[in-house]
Order: sequence, then C-alpha cells, then structure tokens
Amino acid sequence: MKGREKGALLIHGYASLWGVADLNGDVTARGVFADSLARTGADGVRMLHQHESRAVVGVWDRMVEDERGLWVEGRIEDWSAEARYAAALTRAGALDGLSIGFRASKARREGRLRVLSAVELWEVSLVTFPMLPGARFRRARPEKDDGRH
Repeated sequence: MKGREKGALLIHGYASLWGVADLNGDVTARGVFADSLARTGADGVRMLHQHESRAVVGVWDRMVEDERGLWVEGRIEDWSAEARYAAALTRAGALDGLSIGFRASKARREGRLRVLSAVELWEVSLVTFPMLPGARFRRARPEKDDGRH
C-alpha cells in the first residue's frame, strides 16, 4: 500500500454492489465505474466523512470492479479532528457504511429504478447510514492477507 502513514487506519469493503437497488431506487450495472477509474484511478476519488467536502478523512489506495461490485481499499488518516473522529467511530464499530458521490453520465429507467451504466465517481464517503444498506467497510488487518483481491 503506497504512502501509508503511521497512525493510519486501514479499511476495505464494497462501496457499490451490482444489480442491487439502493433506498433511492438507483442500481449500478457492472462496469459503471470503469471509464471514470481509468481516467482518475483511486487517487482521483476522495474519501470523505458523511459526504462533507471539507471533511477529507483519508485516502483511497485501490478501487477495483470485481464480480460483486466496487471493492475499495484505503486508509483513514489522523491529520485532522474529523479524520481522528471517523477513525475512532470505526474502531468502536459505530461507523461502517460506504456511500458513493457521483454524476451520472449514462442511465436508463426501469420502472421506478434508475439503472446507472456510466458515472463520474467523485468520492466514496464513510457514512452512518448508507443509501445502499449492503455497502459496508471494515478494518483491514495488515498483518494478514484475506486473499480476496
């Protein structure tokens, strides 16, 4: 993992799941992030707390679309009060949701659902209540590779 700072809390999880409607009726299709990530990589996607643009709490090191969804790996840093707060909530088990911030480039309607097939991914936030209930993260164990990715 590049640029890992002392005091950083390593996390990983799914920020999006293919074919699963969120509470707002949005569904991500497999490959929806491909163009955006090809342009910016994980470096171009911000890690925010609760979608607050002034609360950059860490860095995303890796994002990959796999068979299940958008897998993300990153680190919550200790560079600000907000970042330390997010890390403390995570350590306590009180913060484990992920939520994507994006602009839809290509979408279609299927009844009440909006199926997203291309988006510009701006940020992935650590949130208390994710719009997609299955979008969750957990602390990574750096000393033990779980072999997933």
